[in-house]
Amino acid sequence: MKIYTRTGDQGTTGLFGGGRVPKTHPRLAAYGTVDELNSVVGLARTLVLDEEIGSRLGALQHDLFALGAHLATPPPVGSRRRPETPELPTSRVAEMERWMDEAEGELPPLREFILPGGCRGAAALHQARTVCRRAERETVALAETEGPQEDVLRYLNRLSDLLFVLARLENARSGTPEVTWRKEPPGSGGARQS
Repeated sequence: MKIYTRTGDQGTTGLFGGGRVPKTHPRLAAYGTVDELNSVVGLARTLVLDEEIGSRLGALQHDLFALGAHLATPPPVGSRRRPETPELPTSRVAEMERWMDEAEGELPPLREFILPGGCRGAAALHQARTVCRRAERETVALAETEGPQEDVLRYLNRLSDLLFVLARLENARSGTPEVTWRKEPPGSGGARQS
């Protein structure tokens, strides 16, 4: 099987189950951003030091592949039926909530905004969180034109929260302090420039 097909050279792409749409279509934005998220989670997985976090990220990558397949498949139109797609990992939402509750029992209470960063694994998890939020926004845009995507949105919303908590946990378990946001940047002395 060849990787290149030349069928997208004119700015369109084929959807799972049939039909072609422009590469600017909201469906492509949604599943493309989920694919990007999966890649960033994969990068984070190579950088985290904590084995438990790495294992959970591996499970999430499989979930994201299923979410992407679901988003890449248009609803049935006319005689075109919707093909079989992997089952959406709806049960993972409750599991992610449990993982967050466990982690928060280990973490100091969050009383201030923290800056994304810390150790490499935590920084990558923060980046994954921001891509996840974008995937959520793109899925909302798709839902506005092609119908509700409640299960996908619920999953992505919970996942972005989890990625934030996992970033904090990775920093804590690696002994890397979090940096809190300050209104006055270091070295500014609060002085105004005229």
